[in-house]
Amino acid sequence: MGRRRQGESEDGRGEATEQVASESRTDRLRIRAAWMYFVEQMTQNEIADVLGVGRVTIVRMLADARARNEVKITIESELSEIVRLERALEKTFGLQQALVAPLSAPDADPIPAISAKTGSFLSDTMKSGMRVGVGWGQTLFSSLPFISAKSLTDFKVISLLGGVGVVRRVNPAEFAWRFAQIFQGDGYLMPTPAVVDSVETKIALIERCGLQEIFEMADVLDAVLLSVGGIASATTFSRGGFLKEADREALLARGAVGDLLFHFFDRNGDLVDHPVNSHVMSVDVDRLRKAPIRILTSGGEEKTEALLGAMTLIAPTILITDEESARRMLEAVSGS
Repeated sequence: MGRRRQGESEDGRGEATEQVASESRTDRLRIRAAWMYFVEQMTQNEIADVLGVGRVTIVRMLADARARNEVKITIESELSEIVRLERALEKTFGLQQALVAPLSAPDADPIPAISAKTGSFLSDTMKSGMRVGVGWGQTLFSSLPFISAKSLTDFKVISLLGGVGVVRRVNPAEFAWRFAQIFQGDGYLMPTPAVVDSVETKIALIERCGLQEIFEMADVLDAVLLSVGGIASATTFSRGGFLKEADREALLARGAVGDLLFHFFDRNGDLVDHPVNSHVMSVDVDRLRKAPIRILTSGGEEKTEALLGAMTLIAPTILITDEESARRMLEAVSGS
């Protein structure tokens, strides 16, 4: 039996909320189709391929856009600027799809908006029979209340990173477990520290402590759900006490701009030369890139460089970010 969402009552308000969310997704899809057809001059068959729907659906959406007076000489909708950013990201970084969350103000905290957009996307994307590898972070954890609970058969969630040394609300094991619960699936956790003292310890834990199954499952994932961490501040490192300030400074000196599952990389998407990259208890990047669906969700001014590096490092198929982060990424590429 599915659990009741926070704030949902038995008088139908939960159903009304779901209807509004469904209408919002339909509006976005219709405006995207109109943008591609009238602005980018794409054919209806090409649009159908990009959006993953039938050509008849595209014809119907275009007719609906005209009937709503959203299409005149230009597309008149508050969504049009967001769609422009999404299409620019898709073309610039070779994404299958970009989802850009609008902000109430340029300096607003982007995490709530990105998390809401992420939760909505995951509600539609997760299906029975999927094996999903997940990372961690504030953005991912904050997306949980926005995911619609439903029962999926043979649904497996694999945590891609060892746990932190201090029990915290935001940690890899907690997110993976709660994400699995939302879909009544099975959760596979990595009960180790995030970082160990040596390569020998890492090998021993994998080969002798039953972790080999986790790494083997990572070779056959249907999707990975990831976020990137910035390195400009010490916040990431102090959160669990797993790396010292001296490590952060050494990583910065080697050109690190951020991390993905504690794999620290530079602006070009190359892993930096530092022992932490071989001591981290997480699935390696090469395995992650095998997943056909690679979802990256992150944003914020301090993560711009990390997001740019991650475009090469993990080559996401889906990017979920906020409008200001999208603009900064595009400006950085155009100015380079």
